[in-house]
Amino acid sequence: MANTYYIFQAGRIKREDQSLVLYHQNGEQKPTIIKRFPIEATETIYAFGALDFNTAALNFLGRKQVAVHFYDYYRNYTGSFMPREQLNAGAVVIAQARFYLDPKLRIWLARQFVTGAAKIMLRNLQYYHVRGKEELGEIIQAMNLLLQQVQEAQTIAELMGIEGNLKQYYYQGFNAILPPDFPFEGRTKNPPTNEINALISFANSMCYTICLREIHKTQLNPTISYLHEPGYRRFSLCLDVAEIFKPLITDRLIFQLVNTKQIQLKDFQKEAMRCVLNEEGCKTFVRAFENKLNTTIKHKALKRSVSYRTLIRLEAYKIIKHIMEIQPYKPLQAWW
Repeated sequence: MANTYYIFQAGRIKREDQSLVLYHQNGEQKPTIIKRFPIEATETIYAFGALDFNTAALNFLGRKQVAVHFYDYYRNYTGSFMPREQLNAGAVVIAQARFYLDPKLRIWLARQFVTGAAKIMLRNLQYYHVRGKEELGEIIQAMNLLLQQVQEAQTIAELMGIEGNLKQYYYQGFNAILPPDFPFEGRTKNPPTNEINALISFANSMCYTICLREIHKTQLNPTISYLHEPGYRRFSLCLDVAEIFKPLITDRLIFQLVNTKQIQLKDFQKEAMRCVLNEEGCKTFVRAFENKLNTTIKHKALKRSVSYRTLIRLEAYKIIKHIMEIQPYKPLQAWW
């Protein structure tokens, strides 16, 4: 099985034979080896430290289909090195573009992403509601009313407005789910101003990158999207797909890690108006994130166990079937 590596140290990545080697430069002394990565067993690298790559290493990564995701000092996702696409399919790209350019085809597909995400958000809230969090009842009721409006939205702007209201209600429920020492007064992003916002921002970026990696394994073009507007230098289809998997994977992880005290206030640092995960908090989350991606569940349709990582790729295949007019797209519904 291919591995994902998370690098927090600063250093230089070089190719040596069939491996990548992370070196630390000690002034004028001979560089010391920190870690070796066997390339055949590597799929993705997350660079949280300041890393240098020479062209030999990048060419090697590209040929071996290894992706690298980069984060800055504040745990902000800044971009990815993606290997050349190996599964190009002109018919799929043409179909993607046709469904984007036709307003009716686009809005139908965009509604499905919002519906799928909202139903998983509701399932998260209902899980805690039936376990004694009675204050979530009004939020669930309000979200169900908004969900009925999704299929009536006629423009992307109108749909995005409904989606924003759904998320606003959803986030109001976090205070009932999380302990009092993690208060959540609303979503702030640039920069996140408290611990939960910092955790959500980091978790969402991790979800975005795994969606990018799994879409890259299919014939889809990650820059052609439907709910989010395509733009220069961004993989906007990943944002569409991540809408479904953020509440399924990252939000549930946040609830688990905070409520079990695996992540505590000491795992954050504040600078002026900004709050970010420190290195230990980041390591705790990525370990749990990787474990979650590899966790398997029994798939109802396939009648076999699949990992959360595979669920993301299956979602991409469902989009392909839809735009190729093989089978209408139905977003993933969590039955667990």
